[in-house]
Amino acid sequence: MPQKNDIYTVEITDINNFGYGVARIDGIVTFAAGAVTGDIAKVRIIKTTKNYLVAKVEELITPSSVRSESPCPVSGKCGGCIYSGITYEHELILKKKYVINAFKKAGVEISVDDVVSSGETSGYRNKLQYPVSRDFSLGYYAGKTHKIIPYDKCPLQSDVMNRLAHAAADLLREFGADAYDEETKQGLVRHIYVRHAETTGELMLTLVINGEDIPRREDFIARIRKRFPTITGILLNINRKDTNVILGERYILMFGRDYICDEMCGLTFRVTPQSFYQINRRTAEMIYRDAAEKAELHEGEHLVDLFCGTGTIGLCIIKNVPNAKLTGIEIVSSAIECAKQNAELNHIENAQFICGDANAPELASADIVVLDPPRKGCDSDLIEKICRLSPKRIVYISCDANTLARDVKLFIGHGYCPGNVTPYDMFPRTGHIENIVLLKR
Repeated sequence: MPQKNDIYTVEITDINNFGYGVARIDGIVTFAAGAVTGDIAKVRIIKTTKNYLVAKVEELITPSSVRSESPCPVSGKCGGCIYSGITYEHELILKKKYVINAFKKAGVEISVDDVVSSGETSGYRNKLQYPVSRDFSLGYYAGKTHKIIPYDKCPLQSDVMNRLAHAAADLLREFGADAYDEETKQGLVRHIYVRHAETTGELMLTLVINGEDIPRREDFIARIRKRFPTITGILLNINRKDTNVILGERYILMFGRDYICDEMCGLTFRVTPQSFYQINRRTAEMIYRDAAEKAELHEGEHLVDLFCGTGTIGLCIIKNVPNAKLTGIEIVSSAIECAKQNAELNHIENAQFICGDANAPELASADIVVLDPPRKGCDSDLIEKICRLSPKRIVYISCDANTLARDVKLFIGHGYCPGNVTPYDMFPRTGHIENIVLLKR
């Protein structure tokens, strides 16, 4: 039986969606940090359990052909871009395999398409939230810790967001602000939060603080506006709680407006600091066009968009369908207000948005249902309620293949037949994958 600190030479046969290479030692599944498919390596066992082993690479004997140099100097410490050390082609193969395995584990026979990608693997994120260290350096937390790994720019973020975040941090330090300390619960600045609209170029800066104001507020605003002329809003978010949750409930608008405008599928959308908006606009646009094709919404039909957020999916589907009706349901009140404004902004009159629990909607009818739930998926009661409405088609968009597979199995039990699952690489270089599937009555 392998023991802790034993060293073995292994062949890595796979990579899981947490970025660990997979091998077997004496028949026991072993997860090796820093290893990739095809490596021959000496590994040291660092943890033993009843069902698996955890190891780390001590010596790389024969590097794999799928290895690739990471563009990020701290990727090994940060842990966000778990696939940055392999070719992008192999990453897409791994992600498809992950989706296939999720459905196999759920006992669902289904075809999985090749992963669809925009081809962009850097600069695609339109939302940035950096924690602030004591010396005002910015970065992300190392995996499973609250230790900040500082660096100048994250390759996944747009260049202008990185520059704005660091400029804000530098000014706050210059003007005498102090950073929040999680141990003492003292200090002012907790996070720097930036949103960027790709199509319009608009920027929004939110400072998350443990207080009511920042030093030299007007000077800060003037300097930021001069350096970043496309900034349309600067806000404070007040978070005085001892919590891991980044944002507090209260916002103070210091300059401009509390939203940016972006365009998707020919429509204009308002995005506030607290509203959900897909972080990869180009891939989201491909998914929404696919959702519209799958929905096949016809004149006069009723589309129900559950977990609708700011209304993006439903509005993109209904925009060119005469006399069709849209009902969107979302529990976040600020998102619902945005959805109503988005409908008005795009002159779509046949849409209503309701603030309520999308897992317990009060609905009398639905011809088409669109689902885009959070990672935990749908409640079983919601699936039963949808099936009692007997919609013709259900378009399910999911950011978690395991909960999607679980829910598809329940829909099958209620008489719905799934088509192919199409994965979309919404989050290149990370272990996450978005999926869409059509279920027909």
